[in-house]
Amino acid sequence: MAKPRVTSSDVAERAGVSQSAVSRVFSGASASKDTIAKVRKAAAELGYRPNVLARSLITGRSRIIGLVVAYLENQFYPDALERLSNALQDKGYHVLIFTASDDSDVESVIEEFLDYQVDGIVTASVSMSDGLAARCHAAGIPVVLFNRGQDDPRLSEVTSDNVAGARRIAGLLAAGGHRRIAHVSGWQGASTGRDRAEGFREGLAEAGLAPLAEIDGHYRRDTAMQAARDIWREVRPDAIFVGNDHMAFGVMDVLRGELGLDVPGDVSVVGYDDVPMAGWPAYNLTTLRQPSGRMVQATVEALLCRIDAPETEPQKIRIDGPLIVRGSARVPEGWR
Repeated sequence: MAKPRVTSSDVAERAGVSQSAVSRVFSGASASKDTIAKVRKAAAELGYRPNVLARSLITGRSRIIGLVVAYLENQFYPDALERLSNALQDKGYHVLIFTASDDSDVESVIEEFLDYQVDGIVTASVSMSDGLAARCHAAGIPVVLFNRGQDDPRLSEVTSDNVAGARRIAGLLAAGGHRRIAHVSGWQGASTGRDRAEGFREGLAEAGLAPLAEIDGHYRRDTAMQAARDIWREVRPDAIFVGNDHMAFGVMDVLRGELGLDVPGDVSVVGYDDVPMAGWPAYNLTTLRQPSGRMVQATVEALLCRIDAPETEPQKIRIDGPLIVRGSARVPEGWR
């Protein structure tokens, strides 16, 4: 015969406390250290585990956050997702992580999140259709876009200041004496790619320059590698700004490995993100650092604020990051 299920009443009897005290301990509500110790000791002895699903029916909270990301090839995202997961778990939430490579995948993932009755959703480099945004809004489920912006007043978003960062990169290259500067951009269908391209053009214009060539790298390594071949064959720039580090590594591999060029002697290369590989001696990539720690903190705060106070207006947060000067680009002596 099946062993009878241990209940909170059993734990309360063993611990010598009320059933409400057991509930407070396992819900994270206020309880004395002595009560917590007694309840957890009794629960361990009896093999008791609280029924999370039953509690969610009572409280109306699942304590689950849905997290969806477009792709993981870019080193920036595994690190950011780990930080996000840890930060949310520290706040007492469980995290469901899914990947979605296109709009239909995003649709099905968000539908699944709604079925799970998640308390909130974080999308990393993923856009929300107007219909999905409306459904989440109607269900009272707040959504925060991480590293992606979208012109929708129902959605919060947290990004680095992509325009200012790319403008700073343009200033660095101009100050280093570069005049034939090309750009392998991030995907122009995404706000990050558009904003970095816009900031880069603005920065060059301030120096009396314009991009020698612009090719959309779609945030794909293979596409960026072909863009590097095409740019060198057609215009031979003295510098290339690449829309993220993931693509920049591919561009450097083509320039050095296939074309036999010296970086930065023949052509400088600058990326964006400052993923761990950027600091490896093999690349030593000059890049703009996305402040992922502060971005994650802002994302968690914005999400939990709207969970706890649904009337709070969605936020649009831009966080500036530093320029990390290494050895892949020629710069004036003493540049900081």
